[in-house]
Amino acid sequence: MSSSTPSSSAGGVGSADSAAPRRNSKRPKYSKFTQQELPACKPILTPRWVISAFMLVSIVFIPIGVVSLFASRDVVEIIDRYETACVPDGYKNDKVTFIQSNLTKQCNRTLTVKKRMKKPIYVYYQLDNFYQNHRRYVKSRSDSQLKENSSWDDVSSCKPEDMSKDQPIVPCGLIAWSLFNDTYSFSLNDQQLAVNKKGISWKSDRDSKFGKDVFPQNFQNGSLKGGATLNLSIPLSEQEDLIVWMRTAALPTFRKLYGKIEQDLQPNDQIHVTLDNNYNTYSFNGKKKLVLSTTSWLGGKNDFLGIAYLTVGGLCFFLALSFTVVYLVKPRRLGDPSYLSWNRNPGGH
Repeated sequence: MSSSTPSSSAGGVGSADSAAPRRNSKRPKYSKFTQQELPACKPILTPRWVISAFMLVSIVFIPIGVVSLFASRDVVEIIDRYETACVPDGYKNDKVTFIQSNLTKQCNRTLTVKKRMKKPIYVYYQLDNFYQNHRRYVKSRSDSQLKENSSWDDVSSCKPEDMSKDQPIVPCGLIAWSLFNDTYSFSLNDQQLAVNKKGISWKSDRDSKFGKDVFPQNFQNGSLKGGATLNLSIPLSEQEDLIVWMRTAALPTFRKLYGKIEQDLQPNDQIHVTLDNNYNTYSFNGKKKLVLSTTSWLGGKNDFLGIAYLTVGGLCFFLALSFTVVYLVKPRRLGDPSYLSWNRNPGGH
């Protein structure tokens, strides 16, 4: 009896010691989520599935690309680059001096309509090599000042165009100060073509970003003027040229809407343009272009979308055709273990 006591007590101690780690274990409670045992979809990409997927993409993308390309080609554009042609011969080698002088900047251009242009015809000005996305340029504005009359003196982010003669500038900042100031007028058969400048800006900008009770103050009053002036009696919400300009472009080449011609133009029509070449793009080798354009259901003229769809669709069709030829000429059994590296080279490591 005495000999059996130690063994039983030892066994009891051993059982208690072995149970303790299980009671104090820090293992998380078992679940299929923590053990990553949830059911999952594991598709097997058989040759037929791959070929079918590529063929489906090509069937969808190629027609979309063709339709998009035809829609873009239906848009009629007239583009006239004029910044060099509107400089007198004596100033061709010193354009900056000409643009900064008091000489007349008026220039006459003639545009020929090649295809019928249905109204509305959109008039754009295009600038090249103008970096409106420059960090310091983009930050040089006061959104609160543009929106609310009570914030007219909030010019903390507008340097260097923040104050004029110790008075806040409204609208302040480099963006507003450099407002585009070339002007265009059009005539056809000695009749003036009216340019509608209403509704050329985003409605959300007019309603939400520019106040109806905010009026220009001390604008372009400095010794150095950057661009156009503003009518002091018209609120900023109605000065749409400014609103269009203040929506900065992401790329150095961009177009901005100048107005709309609400009249059809016929082939071979001669449009006479009288423009004021005021904006200084010569100091940074910029280009200026006047653009007249119609639109389609897809928007303006842009071949990129159609070419992109055709490229992707054509590539998928080529891959589907290639995989089909390979599958028919040299088929292989799915999951064939003989293609495993250790089966192809049994003696290798």
